[in-house]
Amino acid sequence: MATYAGVDLGATYVRAIVGDETGEELGSHKQQTPQGPTGITVTEAVLETLRTACEEAGVEPIELRSVGIGSIGPLDLADGAVENPANLPDSIDRIPLVGPISNLAETEDVYLHNDTIAGVIGERFHSDRNPDSMVYLTISTGIGAGVCVDGHVLSGWDGNAGEVGHITLDPDGFMECGCDKPGHWEAYCSGKNIPRYARALYREEDWETDLDVLDDDFSAVDIYENAGEDEFADYVIERVTDWNVQGFANVIHSYAPLVIYVGGSVAMHNEDLVLDPVRERLENHVFVNMPDIKLTTLGDDVVLRGALASALTQGTGDRNRLRH
Repeated sequence: MATYAGVDLGATYVRAIVGDETGEELGSHKQQTPQGPTGITVTEAVLETLRTACEEAGVEPIELRSVGIGSIGPLDLADGAVENPANLPDSIDRIPLVGPISNLAETEDVYLHNDTIAGVIGERFHSDRNPDSMVYLTISTGIGAGVCVDGHVLSGWDGNAGEVGHITLDPDGFMECGCDKPGHWEAYCSGKNIPRYARALYREEDWETDLDVLDDDFSAVDIYENAGEDEFADYVIERVTDWNVQGFANVIHSYAPLVIYVGGSVAMHNEDLVLDPVRERLENHVFVNMPDIKLTTLGDDVVLRGALASALTQGTGDRNRLRH
């Protein structure tokens, strides 16, 4: 029996899965991502997680035919590494991945992607239609996308294509993004920045609200939990929806997808308040064919399942390229 593996390297957890030639899970493992002291420490945790997943599956790492990786970024594809990861301590400047995993599994077939690109590979592989043109969009702590156009998964020369959260939507730059640039989609609509945006709106006008807007623990959860009960919460959600509609329209006009699968905690926990209004309003902003807007079918496993699908399909998610 041929076996394959997928690795999901996040800022909080490292996960690995081993599957057969159909993608059926044989074993998996999860552990916390080390917060230092160096990138090599993180690499060692990745290798340990993969070894343990292999043990659970009853196979040796050298029996793996191929390994896919979905990782936090930014990536250095040429060297197969993560370079200065934004959500890990500054002491972690470089995390080698492809070389060490290739050595462990004794295979050259190791595919590295950023997490959203792994997401689109996973959604493509598991979709009934196996579409050639589609997008996986995550609305979570940040906003990003994995894109497949005409059967080609777009990675960019450095592996960092799909940073749609940094599309400029607001030329006035009312909000500054975490990347220090003004007016980006992510600055208004990501889980991390929605409370920042709410505070800015609160200070703009004299709002009466029961929300503790200026409290350090105020979060996007507070806003969505008070929808329909607090006028200010409804106002923030309405403004966020306006920006999301523009962001989705830009993605549609740029890539002409048949379907957009949406994941990330903000969308998955609030589909009726995040995606339903976008679905209702998009046609007024889009002049090309409208795609389906669907919630991810893979939930929190989308990157992990995408990494395994990458190993199975030579980095594409195309079921016609399944290895046997």
